[in-house]
Amino acid sequence: MQDTRIPFKFSLNLRGRLCYFDQPLIMGIVNSTPDSFYAGSRVSEVEEAMRVSARFLQEGAHLLDVGGVSTRPGSESVSEEAELSRVIPVIAAIHQRFPEAIVSVDTFRSTVAQQAIEAGACFINDISGGRWDEQMLTTIARCKVPYVLMHSSGTPENLHEKPAQRDILTTVYDYFTERIAACKQAGITDIILDPGIGFGKTMEENFLLLQQLSIFTSLPYPLLLAVSRKSLIYKTLGITADQALNGTTVLHTAGLLRGAAILRVHDVAAVREAIQLTNLI
Repeated sequence: MQDTRIPFKFSLNLRGRLCYFDQPLIMGIVNSTPDSFYAGSRVSEVEEAMRVSARFLQEGAHLLDVGGVSTRPGSESVSEEAELSRVIPVIAAIHQRFPEAIVSVDTFRSTVAQQAIEAGACFINDISGGRWDEQMLTTIARCKVPYVLMHSSGTPENLHEKPAQRDILTTVYDYFTERIAACKQAGITDIILDPGIGFGKTMEENFLLLQQLSIFTSLPYPLLLAVSRKSLIYKTLGITADQALNGTTVLHTAGLLRGAAILRVHDVAAVREAIQLTNLI
């Protein structure tokens, strides 16, 4: 059969190892938090995180994204010390037990990023785009790891507030342009762009970003899409996050057809099948 895979071609420097990718990657979510919006993604201890990680890797995950701070609407703030206590033992254990796994840390704090890299992470996923910690971009540049640059507005306290009416496509594109320049000035070379679906955006803005996702492929960086089981799915369908797998798969497929290169997910096996079938369209 003719090779009809989606023609992604990008490389990432992962702890000194240059890796090339020619198809979408799966980032499995490992939430070391007690209050993430989807209960099925939470782990409360290291051994439970190991079981989840082992299953994700067996099912085909390329990356494991460990987070210690919930960013759902209404979530409570978490101290740096608490965040470190949640993510560092998990990252260290994954790195020891699965040394070939690519581990990411979901954080907006440079200290957490630094210690996570020392524990074995080689990928930083930052919802703030480097705006909430002035040391974040220099830390990423010094450690020479890939950096997920997400669009968001405001501060941790008002992250989910909906701004006044705007052209969301222009807003996100201009934000990427400005933050990419800041990343490059700091010395970061591997950048991944995340439009921030669900963060301070109306339902209409979220779906417009998905509809027009391919606009952002004009920027020379891979796109990460994070829609798994989010409220734009379950509120639209009148269901719960637990029931949102089918809707998630629909939006993942739409994203793949519009240029998504990395999918951040709660359900690895389902998205692996979506990628396999979408590659043949």
